[in-house]
Amino acid sequence: MKQGKVILLGAGPGDLDLLTLKAVKALASADVLLLDDLANAEIVTLAPQARVVRVGKRGGCKSTPQDFIQRLMRRYALQGKTVVRVKGGEVLLFGRAGEEIAYLEAAGVAVEVVNGISSGLAAAASLGVSLTHRDHCRGVTFVTAHAQDDSEPDWDALAATGTTLVIYMGMSRIASVATGLGRTLSPATPAAVVQWASTEREQRLVTTLEHLAADAHAAGLGSPAIILVGDALSGLAAPALRQPIAA
Repeated sequence: MKQGKVILLGAGPGDLDLLTLKAVKALASADVLLLDDLANAEIVTLAPQARVVRVGKRGGCKSTPQDFIQRLMRRYALQGKTVVRVKGGEVLLFGRAGEEIAYLEAAGVAVEVVNGISSGLAAAASLGVSLTHRDHCRGVTFVTAHAQDDSEPDWDALAATGTTLVIYMGMSRIASVATGLGRTLSPATPAAVVQWASTEREQRLVTTLEHLAADAHAAGLGSPAIILVGDALSGLAAPALRQPIAA
């Protein structure tokens, strides 16, 4: 019997043109496609022979249990199938890849990773900013707004790093994010929100930390979106741009 395996595949932020050639080849080889809610649903056209199983995972919404997804991957792989687990964005960045790799390897299942473009990078590209502009910052920090136990990171410590902050899963608590960062950063620190980066639904908001929560709420922005904060955005943060911008 053919030896099965699992491919953890990053589908990027939504634009299928951003898929790598390696991703396209992996999709074409799939016997089973486990499709995440945040991935572009049209990606199934690149896996014509695959059985499609939708395993939605969205923050703040009813989601398929992680343990169930892992057991599905193990079951199909042990049947000799090539299982492609499609995740929105980048597999190794807030995608639970570590849990899945450990689970599958413990079950004797071969695992491959195919990287994708993270929504944080797509958001920066949409804004036309360098996240590591050497005139403005020391680097970039990718962070989630809440941990598995629903706690928040140390915003004071993050604000003090001198890095551009790229914040995932933060829209439901954007006021708390802004307040936490505002204890250390200037109210005039440039900030932005990009919702549905790279897709036809994309919306962009450029503002300042002081106005971040109020402006995002007024613009009706929500998940999935990336929050960016830092002086690397300084070329964008003119008052005239404090309005949502359609892609």
